[in-house]
Amino acid sequence: MNLRDFLIHLEKQDKLIRIKKEVSIKKEIANIIYSLDEKPVIFENVKGYDFPVFAGITSNRDIIAEGLGTTKDKLLFKLVDALHNPKEPEIVSDAPCQEVIIKDPDLSKLPILFHLDGDGGRYGSATVATIKDPDTGRNVSYHRIMEIGKNKFTARLIKKRQTRTTYDKTNGDVEMAVCIGNSVAVMVAASLGPPSGVDEFSIANALDETKLVKCVTKDLEVPAESEIVIEGRLTRNLDKEGPFVDLTETRDFERQEPVFVVDCITHRKDAMYQALIPGRFEHKILMGMPKEPTIYDEVSKVVDCKNVLVTMGGGSWLHSIVQIKKKNPDDGRKAIDAAFEGHKSMKHVVIIDEDVDIYNGNAVEWAIATRFQGDKDLVVKNDQPGSSLDPSGKHEPGKKTLTTKIGIDATISSDVDKKKYETVKYKKVGLGDYLW
Repeated sequence: MNLRDFLIHLEKQDKLIRIKKEVSIKKEIANIIYSLDEKPVIFENVKGYDFPVFAGITSNRDIIAEGLGTTKDKLLFKLVDALHNPKEPEIVSDAPCQEVIIKDPDLSKLPILFHLDGDGGRYGSATVATIKDPDTGRNVSYHRIMEIGKNKFTARLIKKRQTRTTYDKTNGDVEMAVCIGNSVAVMVAASLGPPSGVDEFSIANALDETKLVKCVTKDLEVPAESEIVIEGRLTRNLDKEGPFVDLTETRDFERQEPVFVVDCITHRKDAMYQALIPGRFEHKILMGMPKEPTIYDEVSKVVDCKNVLVTMGGGSWLHSIVQIKKKNPDDGRKAIDAAFEGHKSMKHVVIIDEDVDIYNGNAVEWAIATRFQGDKDLVVKNDQPGSSLDPSGKHEPGKKTLTTKIGIDATISSDVDKKKYETVKYKKVGLGDYLW
């Protein structure tokens, strides 16, 4: 379902909120989004701007699944299938995202949000960026961008990610297009981080039809139905980027990052700007959920994996739960080792049985309480490469963060009577005869 059809679909189901009151980009919109628990919302009247602002279309798994034509319990497998079977998108010559072409761009005319006190500036955050690597081809990912001038941003490029790798091996400028206002399929595909050389737009097209169009000024392709496209160049010049809130809701520090010079902006005639507040639900889901297919693939190599969940409580990055069908005594331990291979930044993982609801934190805690013994079911891995997002890790300048990783096998031991673990169930009765 394309973005606009999906917004209409949500509104018909009373799942979309429209705010008609005039609102400001200076913290007010971000605070309203937060106060709404990131429910899908459109701000129709943004003070000083012609563009409405919307947010919230990837704020929970049920909405994402709905946008992809599936259900929450089947979402993982839809992502796994799209990763394994990408589909080359059709290139069209005319596209809604190019109804208006501006070759003398002025970023002050876009309702880019100022989110929080202490931020380095106005930030684009729901920013799907695409480049081309001379060796591996098209790459699509997210890069936060901070406004520093009329036609300039600084772009956060993380070491060892594809855009940074391409930038570091290139002598001149690197063309980049930033797409704002995208379908759920594009939003999710851009977050997946497949192996180098696998095209994320082809993954998006496998999730839901995603046509592309050539950029006006760059040798790049972008989704034809994006709301706004910013065409520009990552230059060799560096400037201030940050501070800005990161995934763990702690403030990332100021850095020197490449200057992204904007040469052209294209957009729909009635374009909407997409917002995404940092450190909250949409940010977390789009960071954590894409690691579930990679964990699933690795665990499936060694045991029968049923489901994977990267949890919100772990910052949607550091913790996961893996559900398996246990067949052998060491399946839990095998799953722990494989899970850490599937997500190398992960810190803690819990392995559960099929009968435990992976989406119910109380049920998972119950499994740990009743099926886990620390002296035999705990795996501890000291001084492991960890995540820079973990403030408790060992951080040294110029070195990879180190952490202690822990795996908890909360599955039923195969060498005991399983009847010990059977839970009792009451029967619900009709209350009409009792309540009158």
